Amino acid sequence: MSWPSPCCCPGYGPLTALANVRVDVMSAMVSFDRVFEVLDLEPMIREAPDAVRLPAGERSVEFDGVSFSYPSAADVSLPSLEEVSLPEHGGPVDVLHDVSFRVEPGQLVALVGHSGAGKSTIANLVPRLYDVTGGAIRVGGVDVRRVTHDSLRDSIGVVSQDAHLFHDTIRANLLYARPEATEEEVWAAMDGARIADLVRSLPEGLETVVGDRGYRMSGGEKQRLAIARVLLKAPGIVILDEATAHLDSESEVAVQHARDTALAGRTSLVIAHRLSTIRSADQILVIEDGRVVDSGRHEELLARDGLYAELYRTQFATQARLEEPASLAD
Repeated sequence: MSWPSPCCCPGYGPLTALANVRVDVMSAMVSFDRVFEVLDLEPMIREAPDAVRLPAGERSVEFDGVSFSYPSAADVSLPSLEEVSLPEHGGPVDVLHDVSFRVEPGQLVALVGHSGAGKSTIANLVPRLYDVTGGAIRVGGVDVRRVTHDSLRDSIGVVSQDAHLFHDTIRANLLYARPEATEEEVWAAMDGARIADLVRSLPEGLETVVGDRGYRMSGGEKQRLAIARVLLKAPGIVILDEATAHLDSESEVAVQHARDTALAGRTSLVIAHRLSTIRSADQILVIEDGRVVDSGRHEELLARDGLYAELYRTQFATQARLEEPASLAD
């Protein structure tokens, strides 16, 4: 007697699926346990009980003897991951060492240096993504650890090199910055970011869905939408990691104009990749191995013939002669 082939039996598929239900449910329960672990995890950055709002007016940014090391896995990881932590990784390692500088209200300060020097870490500490392990950071004269989270974040706008867009409409992505903004304010922000004409040309205009992480937009378009979001928010402080990769010349010019609009009149801390930004900076900070090894304006630093002059010769000399935007590897 021969048994029918499973593929010939119409009830075989549902029976197999039913038999696998228990496995699927148990797998889902494990996933839910991990989700709840994440939800229950206490944030490392906490608001002080007596935190104050930042005072109104122009904002200065001051680093006073700042040292910093990223937290160890034991401090930030989930309990269920502790058993797979590798002991050879060791404890925290200092990334910044006694960093001190001041950005006056309305000034543009550029950070330059080799990859891994600590530029991004400096930028991340201002909005208090991490807390310093030594020294203090003051915004508007107040230690950021004594400031309410809402008032600090309302005062700072960040444009990263890889601008993040949500899987939503252009309008919704802009209104994340200021939900109460009017239609006129939204279009004014896009005009300032040199993206309004493109949005007007789209069949669905502001209701165009940009896709997950903005995959339907080009690199330059995503950068300009991120800058429009900052313009709509109108913060007193702007932190910018300039983007250079994957932009054609037309997009790069548009991004530069949008960037100049966003930085005008604001206290700005820029991880600089373009020579035009460096030349226009009120102060350039040269970062090496987590330290500020030199500072000054473009001409002053070239005359000293130190690390900045070396970076200039290796990264900028050809572009300077051609009077084209330059890029400095981060």
